[in-house]
Amino acid sequence: MHDLYKHLHAHPELSMQEHNTAELIEQRLAGLGVEHFRCGGTGVVGILRNGPGPIVGFRADTDGLPIQEDTGLDYASTATGTLPDGTVVPVMHGCGHDTHVAVLLTVAGLFAEARSAWSGTLVLIFQPGEETGAGAAAMVADGLWERAPQPEIIFGQHVMPGPAGTLSLSVGSAMAMADSLKVTVRGRQSHGSQPQDSIDPIVLGAHMVVRLQTIVARELDPRKSAVVTVGTFQSGLKENIIPAAAEFTLNIRTFDDDVRAQVLASVRRIIAAEAVASGAPEPQVEELYTFPACYNDPDEAQTLAAVFGEALGEEAVSVQPALMGSEDFGHLGTAIGVPSVFWMFGGHPAEVVDGPGPVPMNHSPFFGPAMEPTLSTGVNAAVTALLSRLAA
Repeated sequence: MHDLYKHLHAHPELSMQEHNTAELIEQRLAGLGVEHFRCGGTGVVGILRNGPGPIVGFRADTDGLPIQEDTGLDYASTATGTLPDGTVVPVMHGCGHDTHVAVLLTVAGLFAEARSAWSGTLVLIFQPGEETGAGAAAMVADGLWERAPQPEIIFGQHVMPGPAGTLSLSVGSAMAMADSLKVTVRGRQSHGSQPQDSIDPIVLGAHMVVRLQTIVARELDPRKSAVVTVGTFQSGLKENIIPAAAEFTLNIRTFDDDVRAQVLASVRRIIAAEAVASGAPEPQVEELYTFPACYNDPDEAQTLAAVFGEALGEEAVSVQPALMGSEDFGHLGTAIGVPSVFWMFGGHPAEVVDGPGPVPMNHSPFFGPAMEPTLSTGVNAAVTALLSRLAA
């Protein structure tokens, strides 16, 4: 497992471009005698049948991120990839998806070798494109649940910057919905010395950025949760030219469908109104991607929390509030109306988590989980969850 993990970490691939990763997964499944098929482009589905019994799904995501790794690990990534716009970028497993794949392939081997311990069918879902929210939908659209047995429940897990050897899960909402938008603000270009001839898209865009922060601060019920983040702002090429356009991107996080609709409507209203106030043309608002809710069935989550406590130790398992991060995992279950449970397991030694320095977070160039007890905890959690349904 350690060798597999190191290889995966050193060879990340961008979202929906996980060709070599998919081939590796296929080779491993074939070696275990597990039937499998491609789905959603670079997704792989394995089906491990072992007589009568329940059908249970388990998902691991496979994609990396456009990050220059700076962990100092001897198996650090030096890989590069090409974004859809043609830009060549460094690539890193900065969110721990290499951990997820190594764990699930290990679990597949354990179940393939210990058939007397369980009965039923295990559906192994190696999903591409989680970082862009495209992978789960692509697999479903490509006939995932027409080609694989439909499970009664789907499990998933994610490594996080908590203490290695620990596990946490939420009851109900587990992670937020997310919407990302690109806004193109149109103005009128002019020489910097002749502002009267311009419609300044930088000033206009700045007003939009500031006003958008009032959605959460002044429009949303304080008992509700939302985040509105402007992550990029780009405009102009020279200091003495008022440009013709500006562009910024937004990321919006919500837990509730009504709040989501309210925030998105407010975003569009403010952007349109600020343009009118400046006498500017109507801005273009483009949806970049969207993530569904990640919701843990309450009864299933509470049952699993108790099972985890028995298997891993009560002190290692906690029930936590939902995270504002997002996942497209939930789409796999909602597409066929079955419950799902998604949990987190820690990846850093206690001295890192409790130390004086900053803790490397997911999507950081410094995110390099300790192999142990991180990987073993992931395996133990997955096996425990699966055997809670599939034990002979």
